Amino acid sequence: MEIKIGVGDIAHEVVIDATETAESVIKSYQGELGKDHGLLRLTDTKGRLLVIPAARIAYLDLGTTEHRPVGFGALD
Repeated sequence: MEIKIGVGDIAHEVVIDATETAESVIKSYQGELGKDHGLLRLTDTKGRLLVIPAARIAYLDLGTTEHRPVGFGALD
């Protein structure tokens, strides 16, 4: 699932193709947001770990888990 993360004071958003579901990302973010030094941890499809301070997150754009088909072809 593609996740776009807006981080405070950074012009570009962070984009990650994560293995987590939207519900698990929201639950993790809410759990870390209340902590003094909470960190949102996400793992991408290649196994890389992304760690962002939860208090610095401006927004989360949680995309769909389905990928659009690429190429030319006839639809039945």
